[in-house]
Amino acid sequence: MATYRYRSLDPVPFAVPKKPVRDCRVALVSTGAVQTQGQEPFDQRIRGGDPSFREIPADVEVQALLIAHRSDAFDQTGFLSDRNLGSPLDRLRELAALGEIGPLNGRHLSFLGSITAPGRLIRDTAPAAARLLVQDGVDVALLVPV
Repeated sequence: MATYRYRSLDPVPFAVPKKPVRDCRVALVSTGAVQTQGQEPFDQRIRGGDPSFREIPADVEVQALLIAHRSDAFDQTGFLSDRNLGSPLDRLRELAALGEIGPLNGRHLSFLGSITAPGRLIRDTAPAAARLLVQDGVDVALLVPV
């Protein structure tokens, strides 16, 4: 990690919600490489990291999610014990039930973390994922970096 050339974003992309968060449709975007049973696994053989993403249904049982995230800089112990640490859907469900946030989107997205060659992700995959969320009418995407 000491020799990794980190990219910087300037300015950092950010949009202010146009309405109160309690009225916003919310999607979760995780870099924890979570996936459901039966989904194609993230390809660990792709040099620089698999830029694809997985759609996670809103009604998924969080503790049943599989974790494909691998990094020398990440201890998975807590995440394996409680998937909500990297994919906090149960916490979002609680906030929605309390009326603190609007409804949850019907799907959430999961990416592989620790992508060291993010060119394809930035150019192709992230815009495709963003288009899905826009089509779904998502107002707020909560990014959970792992």
